[in-house]
Amino acid sequence: MRSEPRVDPAQFVRDNTAVESPPLVPEIRLHLATRITPLWHATERTLEIGDVPPPFWAFAWAGGQGLARYLLDHPDEVAGREVLDFGSGSGIVAIAAAMAGARRVVATDIDPFAAAAIVLNVALNDVTVELETRDLLSRGAAGWRVVLAGDICYEDPMASRAVAWMRRMAGRGARVLLGDPGRSYVPKDGLVELARYEVPLSRELEDRDVRESFVWRVLAE
Repeated sequence: MRSEPRVDPAQFVRDNTAVESPPLVPEIRLHLATRITPLWHATERTLEIGDVPPPFWAFAWAGGQGLARYLLDHPDEVAGREVLDFGSGSGIVAIAAAMAGARRVVATDIDPFAAAAIVLNVALNDVTVELETRDLLSRGAAGWRVVLAGDICYEDPMASRAVAWMRRMAGRGARVLLGDPGRSYVPKDGLVELARYEVPLSRELEDRDVRESFVWRVLAE
């Protein structure tokens, strides 16, 4: 179980980010780390002093941007449905689902700083998104019509557990969509390509200026 952070997560997000729109989804505004914000320059030791986990929530990763763009361009995927956004991070995918007309959206993330960022970002975009901070990989999450995940395949064993969980959700009848720009642990099979996007990125964040981001449908085992 994660201990309570030594700093206030919501205040930390506000103090260390700037409100900007990701390049692929200019409709959405987020609290993000930029070259001019303290978080961009923070060292790992600085984060440890405040008991701040790696701030994945502070960046609009390529997989999340691609999936968010896809939902805004194809609202029929979520319109009128109950949607679960797994490993929500900044909340970009959950916000896009709400904008696209989902009947109910729940964003999940176990990081208290991500949870704070999601709440602030949802308010910025004037949408309704519920928050779940429990570990759904351990609890299960039956009953969802649509399950979304953006850019979660960057490290093992979390990626393996998450993909197995998503395949179980697909086996229970959910439509499961994964946004991924070719991370190391994305599955090699059991995926159907729905779309691909060229996502502009910062060299400080990735190893290139543009990444090709795919939107996959995850199939049951």
